Amino acid sequence: MALELSDKTDRLSRNEGARELEVGVVAPIWLPDERNRTAALADAEGAALESRSRAAQLRIAAAVREAWWQWQRTRIEAATAGGQLDNSRHLAADVARRVRAGELARADQHQADGAMAAAQAGLAQAEANLAAARQQLRALTGNSMTENDAVNADAEPEPAPVSIQAETHATLQELKDRAVLADRMAALISIQTRAHPEVMLAATRERGAFGEPFRQTITLGVRIPFGDGPRHDARIATARAEATEAQAQLALAQQRLSAEREAAQARVDAARTQLIAAERRAQLARETRGFFDKSFRLGETDLPTRLRIEAEAAEAERQAARARIELAAAISAWRQALGLIPE
Repeated sequence: MALELSDKTDRLSRNEGARELEVGVVAPIWLPDERNRTAALADAEGAALESRSRAAQLRIAAAVREAWWQWQRTRIEAATAGGQLDNSRHLAADVARRVRAGELARADQHQADGAMAAAQAGLAQAEANLAAARQQLRALTGNSMTENDAVNADAEPEPAPVSIQAETHATLQELKDRAVLADRMAALISIQTRAHPEVMLAATRERGAFGEPFRQTITLGVRIPFGDGPRHDARIATARAEATEAQAQLALAQQRLSAEREAAQARVDAARTQLIAAERRAQLARETRGFFDKSFRLGETDLPTRLRIEAEAAEAERQAARARIELAAAISAWRQALGLIPE
């Protein structure tokens, strides 16, 4: 609605006392079916805003998940590097004792010390990577992560069947609501072929000259505009193009998310198989290390072989720990592909 005010006077010309004061209200009139379509558009806008918020939460969850599991990976790397350094120190100390006893040569001492130095360098690099990953996660969550958080972190549970979760994916719901919004916008514009008609109610108080009494009149008017013509055609064409684009994006997103779900599930199966193999290898490597450690103490195995067995055992332990993290990360990525927020 609009308020109209006007005041006419001859004070600046003849100054004979003529004056007219008019106060009116102008109200637009709905076009046929415009009220219902406007209400439907408002409902679609509300739903689109809510689904856009959920989709944004899911996108943030994807970034947090990636940073979280990267932190877990670097934590495992640092832990295995620390364990490798401890074993290298024990081995170097044992070699030094046997060198002093004359059982081993100084060259063996150098090899043991070199292995310990390499383990120290590996630990320093792993700790640097751990600090960088921790800062990246802190930048996303705003929380300072500690070692207790990493130890107590449980893997997310495996998701429900795809047929149950696929229909509630936040990204798909956002695109669906966007397509509905575009359709309702096009439907509203299709009936807005001209500007709104207006009805006016005004009261006028006037006199012709000084000494004459003021007269009061009431005015009731209607304003009916003609059609917008080419401008309306352009608006409806733009609205229909946006609706078509939204439908196309929805179809593409459905195909993409379906492929992502299948790939994520396949990644989980592969990660589980890799974990079984890595744990078996780590178990065999630990047993082999025990055999060669005993034979090295008895003088039946030379130091290069002992160092090689130790390196292989450390690598097997690292891969087993990494495989456990990769399985948990794969399950997390599967849940992300299904549109599930971290619990």
